[in-house]
Amino acid sequence: MQKARLTKLTDWLKQQDTDAAFISSTENIFYLTNFHTNPHERLMGLFVFKEEEPFFICPGMEVSQAKAAGFDGEIIGYADHENPWDKVKDAIAKRGQQDVQKAAVEKELLSFARAEQLQTILAGAELVSAEEIMNQLRLIKDDKELQILKQAAALADFGVEAGVQALQSGVSEMDVLAKIEYELKRKGIREMSFSTMVLFGEKSGQPHGNPGLTSLKSGDFVLFDLGVVLDGYCSDITRTFAYQSISDKQKEIYDTVLEAQLKALDASKPGERIGELDQIARDVITNAGYGDYFPHRLGHGLGISVHEFPSMSHTNNDLLQEGMVYTIEPGIYVPEIGGVRIEDDVYITKNGHETLTKFPKELQIIK
Repeated sequence: MQKARLTKLTDWLKQQDTDAAFISSTENIFYLTNFHTNPHERLMGLFVFKEEEPFFICPGMEVSQAKAAGFDGEIIGYADHENPWDKVKDAIAKRGQQDVQKAAVEKELLSFARAEQLQTILAGAELVSAEEIMNQLRLIKDDKELQILKQAAALADFGVEAGVQALQSGVSEMDVLAKIEYELKRKGIREMSFSTMVLFGEKSGQPHGNPGLTSLKSGDFVLFDLGVVLDGYCSDITRTFAYQSISDKQKEIYDTVLEAQLKALDASKPGERIGELDQIARDVITNAGYGDYFPHRLGHGLGISVHEFPSMSHTNNDLLQEGMVYTIEPGIYVPEIGGVRIEDDVYITKNGHETLTKFPKELQIIK
C-alpha cells in the first residue's frame, strides 16, 4: 500500500517536472511510510525523487520502529550530537541529486529555518508546494482506512455514552471529561483526536469552549465534542443533551440544528457540490431566525488528521467523491441560553453515504 502511494507521488513529480519532494509532517510521513511518531524538535523527513530511490531520515532511536512499520527504502538514523543535515547532504550526493532545480515541500508546515537548510543543500532550488498533491492522495480512503475509521467512530460513540452515564447534579465539566477519557483508556485508547470538550449551560454556547469546574444543574444544555486516535486515524463526534428539563426556546434551537444536520446528510452523495451541503444546513438555520448564531463552516475532512481536506464550506465548489470522509456539524450558539451542535462522521459510498458515528441524535433529556 505504501509503495503504491509513493509511486503516485513520484508520478506527480514527473508530471510537474519537479525533481524531488521533502515530506516532513508526521501525518504525511505516516501516510507514505506507515510509520507514525512525534520527533519533537528533531528532524524527520522523507526525501522522494523523480528518478532515484527515496530515503527516510529520523532520530536514531526511532530507526528500528521505522523499519518494523514496513518502509523498505533506505532509513538513515542520527544521534543527538550529530547534525542530521550532513547526513541528508551525503544521501543526496550519493544519488547524484545535488543539482535539483525544483523541490516540493509542505509550504504551510515547513519552518523557515528548515527551508533555508534545504535550499543550502540543494544549491538554492526553487521550493514549490506539495500540499495539493498530498491532500488529493489522502482525500479518498481505501478499504483498510475505512475499517479503521469505522472502529474509531464506534469508540467515539462509546465516549459519548460514558459521558452521559457520568451526568448528575453538581458534577463538574472536568469530572465528566475525566470519566470519558478514563473509560476510553480502559479500551486501549492512548490519544484523543483533540482536547475533549464537555460544556454545561451557557458555556455550551461557546463553539470552542474550554471545560472547567462549572457544575451541572437542571435545565442546562450538555455538549460533548470528542474523538479518538486509533491506528493513526481520527474520529470526531458532537452530541448535545438537556439535563432534567428543557425550555421551549432550547427545544426550538435543538430541533433546528437537528433538521439542518439531517438535510445536509440527505444531500451527501457523489457528484454533489460540497458547498451546497453547507448552504442547505445554513438555510435551515437562517430561515428559523438563527443565521447569526451559526458562525462556522458545516464541517471538515477527516482521516489521519482530525481536520483535513476538504473544507466543508459554502464557498467550496469541489464535488463529493466516493471514498471521501468528512464531518457534518451545524450548530447554533446563543449567549445566555447555550448552544447545540450535532456532528457525525460521514463516508461517501457509490450511491450515497454511510454515517460512521451511530450514537442517537434525537433530543434526549437526561434525568
